[in-house]
Amino acid sequence: MDLSINENLIQNLRDADCSDKFIEEFFNMKNSGNTKQLLQLLYKHKSGLLENLHNSQRKIDCLDYLIFHINQITGQ
Repeated sequence: MDLSINENLIQNLRDADCSDKFIEEFFNMKNSGNTKQLLQLLYKHKSGLLENLHNSQRKIDCLDYLIFHINQITGQ
């Protein structure tokens, strides 16, 4: 049963775009019972993903701005 839980954790971390090194570090902290650092590690990764998301949103906003102005110029 523990193997299945670990496999699920690994899959979840991979789905969250965590590297093999991150996953190894995660399990080292988990096995040592260092919950505080484990949570800090997860929050840090989450923060990086959110930053990437916001960067992508800014790029999309720039394209939307250009599309809007081109449509105004061409009357579409």
